[in-house]
Amino acid sequence: MLDSQSILNVLRPVQDPELQKSLVDLNMIRNVTVTDGHVSFTLVLTTPACPLREFIVEDCEKAVKTLPGVESVAVDVTAETPQQRSLPDRQGISGVKNIIAVTSGKGGVGKSTVAVNVAVALAQSGAKVGLIDADIYGPNAPMMLGLSAAQVKVQQSGQSEVLEPAFNFGVRLASMGFLIDPDQPVIWRGPMLNGIIRQFLYQVDWGELDYLIVDMPPGTGDAQLTLAQAVPMSGAVIVTTPQNVALMDARRGLRMFQQMQVPVLGIVENMSYFIPPDMPDKQYDIFGSGGGQRTSEELGLPLLGCIPLEMMLRQGGDRGIPIVVEYPDSASAKALTSIAQQIAARVSVLALA
Repeated sequence: MLDSQSILNVLRPVQDPELQKSLVDLNMIRNVTVTDGHVSFTLVLTTPACPLREFIVEDCEKAVKTLPGVESVAVDVTAETPQQRSLPDRQGISGVKNIIAVTSGKGGVGKSTVAVNVAVALAQSGAKVGLIDADIYGPNAPMMLGLSAAQVKVQQSGQSEVLEPAFNFGVRLASMGFLIDPDQPVIWRGPMLNGIIRQFLYQVDWGELDYLIVDMPPGTGDAQLTLAQAVPMSGAVIVTTPQNVALMDARRGLRMFQQMQVPVLGIVENMSYFIPPDMPDKQYDIFGSGGGQRTSEELGLPLLGCIPLEMMLRQGGDRGIPIVVEYPDSASAKALTSIAQQIAARVSVLALA
């Protein structure tokens, strides 16, 4: 008999490729209806940025069509991002499901470019996304998101002040850049740095977020310690370039997060090769090649992706239009979008493991 139970039975062997568990057992198949051979149901993914969405839908349709009497199959796809597990010694942020650090061992590897574009790519997928520009001494995210002239509001909430984040390209942003003049240096010692990062975590009106991306300063200093000790983090993403100097520092940053019991989601190799604008079919390994792959294999971590160096990637950052928005079909944008999807998938796996 063709009914909702027979549909669930035939879908039970279909697995989520990342979680390696049955879609039915994970309660990802809902609202099954059967009318005169026409089957419809809702597929609830663990992230709007699921990289295997089309494959999962196709597997579901194929399974249902094996049943006799099925005339058509309609799959309504939605997503519910899982909440990262809480930790007894770390205070979560109300309404924020997952906190992800984007970090690097040294400066100049394009960490902020990765953080901004990953945040925007996740927002483009339908996720609710926030971004903390935790590089207090060099806050560049406002410029890269076209928010240099934004005026943020500070409201009184009880006995404390709450910052209203700026918003553009689907991303809510809190940054030191909104609180100081453009040419004003931040000359602070560790305790003041810790204080402002905690304010960005707990005294910003983030609302409901699937992902809060934190653009960290380079290195393994006070900012990293404050974040790792304050909040339960879904994981850290390590950004490096292929050259050995950057990889050495990346390893140190990676080990720091592991020692702080923060999962390392994987490695991103930026500036993997240069694509000349007048010769798009050529590529030059300016900073070497294969370093990210070798490091990921040695450390047993995923290589989330390799981002080529293109002039329009730099130009977009200077103009305040992320490349995933302005040139979504470029090699860099495609790599960044794929990286965002891989990050979201890894977060879901860890949350549901």
